[in-house]
Amino acid sequence: MTNPDIVIIGSGIGGATIASGLAGCGASILILERGEPLPATPHARSTRSIFLDEHYRPKEMWREAGGAAFNPGNYYYVGGNSKFFGAVLIRYRKEDFSELEHFGGVSPAWPFSYDEFEPWYSKAEQLFRVRGSLGEDPTEPFHSVPYAFKPVPDEPPIARARAELKGLGLHPASLPLGVDIETWLKEGRTGWDAFPNTGQGKIDAQTGPLAEALTDPNIRLETGAHVDWLETAPDGKSIAAIHYTQNGAQMTLSPKLVILSAGAINSAAILLRSPSAKGKGLANSSDQVGRNFMNHNSSAMLAIDPRRRNDSVYQKTLMLNDYYLSDGKGGKPLGNVQLLGKIDGNMLKANVKTMPKFVLDFMASHAVDWYLMCEDLPDPESRIMVDGKEIVMQWRRSNMQSLEGLTKVMRENLRACGYPIVLSRPFDKRTPSHQCGTVKMGNDPATSPLDPLCRAWDHQNLFVVDGGFLPTSAAVNPALSIAAQALRVADHIRKTELAA
Repeated sequence: MTNPDIVIIGSGIGGATIASGLAGCGASILILERGEPLPATPHARSTRSIFLDEHYRPKEMWREAGGAAFNPGNYYYVGGNSKFFGAVLIRYRKEDFSELEHFGGVSPAWPFSYDEFEPWYSKAEQLFRVRGSLGEDPTEPFHSVPYAFKPVPDEPPIARARAELKGLGLHPASLPLGVDIETWLKEGRTGWDAFPNTGQGKIDAQTGPLAEALTDPNIRLETGAHVDWLETAPDGKSIAAIHYTQNGAQMTLSPKLVILSAGAINSAAILLRSPSAKGKGLANSSDQVGRNFMNHNSSAMLAIDPRRRNDSVYQKTLMLNDYYLSDGKGGKPLGNVQLLGKIDGNMLKANVKTMPKFVLDFMASHAVDWYLMCEDLPDPESRIMVDGKEIVMQWRRSNMQSLEGLTKVMRENLRACGYPIVLSRPFDKRTPSHQCGTVKMGNDPATSPLDPLCRAWDHQNLFVVDGGFLPTSAAVNPALSIAAQALRVADHIRKTELAA
């Protein structure tokens, strides 16, 4: 096989978006994806298949540090985890780029400002055809380009919920979404949150940037390609080869540039497994690879009124950021509140196995379902490690006081809106859907594996572009921030690496 100029490892949000940003540059680019395309089958719109039978969960186990194995919600398909995402494409708030004090400690500043990053957010929103509305959310930062599409409309029960929250003096706002709602509903009348996208209804990494990238004849995608480790040149200053397994065969490539976009957990694992002079893995002179793992502190909250049915199909159109920058009383930040996709009895049964199904069906049909999300702060001891081929997760949650505070205030608000029953349940380690921080960027090679443009300080031809570069988790979904940085890095590569 002829060695391409650039190899991108992974076709999720980071890998697919940087590929689209490099399209037309003239370089030969190969994308290595360990998974295959999602097949279109009846399982894709079956809540029983997805949530009860766990049809799509990976056939692998990770381990907690010190013990028990668990099956992670980490998906391996073309498009990566974005095939199942809730399609929320929201910006970090301007304040998230500066040092910010939380109940659990300090969220550090990014190595650049929101204003410097803002144009890339706008480009990413255009690429993912985000539907949204400005002027509703008081925390919304400056947009140089308005949303190109109007927000996904509220269904009647959600319009009522929006009005109820407004009646409390709050500021519910439309979620920015990468969803072609008409196409999604034609393909099946379900929500999209946690449902696999086998058609064109969701603008995920595959249907958005990857499809655009693959119109360039110089960009190719190879599936079933599991990258095992990276090899450095003798001086250790560059990556000399990528070693991967495909169809049982051991394969090697030696491109000029390597872009690692396997997801925050797997990118860290690949680097840690790769041989190095000091035995700590690659890009790791700072000893920070795998460290600072963050995954958001989050809970599901059901607001139930037995007197009123919620017949919404998709539901997920609202967010509330009144408690994003403070607790509403002048105190420290709590977090973001947004709707979940509409739940049903099968989804509840997956988590409450002892309760009769008819009870769960009744609860689900009379509930409005919310997602509470708070910032998980970086901690060097919250980390991803490897033991041979095994991934070991030592997640040390932080800032749980914010989640407790947000749960308390939202329970009070929802009861004030007329919902007599408000239930909540935290998400656990089986859902690492917002994984970030394991190969963070920074200004100092002594404390960060990557520079502010995601180049490894230690290896001049290695970039890491996925949730791993994020220095903070903020309290919003990370997909748009990953995409915006991918476009920024692609522009930098075009101007510096490919200009000659």
